[in-house]
Amino acid sequence: MAEAPSADDPPWLPWPGRVRSQLNRLGELPFSFDPDEIDAATGDPWLIDDYTHPLPGEAPGEPLSEGPFALAKRVLADYDFTDRRQIRAFYKAGEPLEGRDMLLEVRYLFIRLRIGVRVGNVVDERREVEGRPVVVWGAGYGTLRGHLERGWIDYEVWKWSDTGEVDFRIRAVSHTAEIRNPILRIGFGAVGRRQQIRFARRCGERMERLVVQGLRGDFGAEPAPAPVEGIRASPAR
Repeated sequence: MAEAPSADDPPWLPWPGRVRSQLNRLGELPFSFDPDEIDAATGDPWLIDDYTHPLPGEAPGEPLSEGPFALAKRVLADYDFTDRRQIRAFYKAGEPLEGRDMLLEVRYLFIRLRIGVRVGNVVDERREVEGRPVVVWGAGYGTLRGHLERGWIDYEVWKWSDTGEVDFRIRAVSHTAEIRNPILRIGFGAVGRRQQIRFARRCGERMERLVVQGLRGDFGAEPAPAPVEGIRASPAR
């Protein structure tokens, strides 16, 4: 019989494993970074990325109940905007977005890894940016112990109230964690940065595609499968 993993083992070993047991273990894991490090990050060894992907616009003023901003919020809350060829998430159905633990299944060629993140506060506010009013909704998550990176990533939907423009924004602060496995360490060093950039670009493209589908009235053309034993897999469509 295989020896049970210790509390110090990262939840993505072994692969494949039982999603439920790996997901349950995430609650035992702390963040893999000091939040003060993130707040003070300005450069090396940290990578700081900002991406903006324009979405279909809507009428100026408050967000419409079924407009692009509202549709993008739904996609973001379900973590349905990622390219499943790169990353798929597992989380407990019905769990609130704030504080949600997610087991991310990272895919590259024949490699499959499962790593943990935890969602922080949900942002729902109005700001003034360069003299312009904007409505912002979103959430971010931080890496848990055992992740290949240390850091935080925010996903937000912005609506500029004066023009009706809608954007999907991603801001990431990260650097490579200590990776004990030499094969993973070499592989992540070779392709990790390229995959980060590709991931952000594909997230923007998929978010736009799903919002456009929603505006055409076929948002549910690919119905999401029901959760299996209380666990949802996203992206589902």
